[in-house]
Amino acid sequence: MAEEKKGGATPPSPGDVVTCTIEQIMPYGAFVRLKTGQRAMIHISELSHSYVKKVEDVVSLQQEVQARVIKIDEKGRIDLSIKKLEEPRPMPPMRRPRSDVPEVGEDAFERKLSNFLKTSESKIADLNSKLNGTRAAKKRGKPPK
Repeated sequence: MAEEKKGGATPPSPGDVVTCTIEQIMPYGAFVRLKTGQRAMIHISELSHSYVKKVEDVVSLQQEVQARVIKIDEKGRIDLSIKKLEEPRPMPPMRRPRSDVPEVGEDAFERKLSNFLKTSESKIADLNSKLNGTRAAKKRGKPPK
């Protein structure tokens, strides 16, 4: 891991942890001033692992924060991330199937396929009976049988 840069003229590089002060808050992120005097931006998606509705919910003006440099583009713009310094949230537990015993194997597939075929055949039969009825024939302009 890279060590935090102390005040000076050494520009940060990707992976460095820097201390910065929030200067401007926009709907899409926060602009900060690094200790080196350079400006950088922290996008709203890089503020926290959890959902951020408004940037002001996480940071405030003149607040001093630590962030990791994630990118420096060809124009010299610096992108930072507070999220990369935090531990990721644990994944929520997986939901179990409706029954206690999960269905696995070919038997489960065959059972599901059989149920699907039965329901689709009954739907097709119902549609055919509606289409072949006398009222349906009149609507389509065919003479009744």
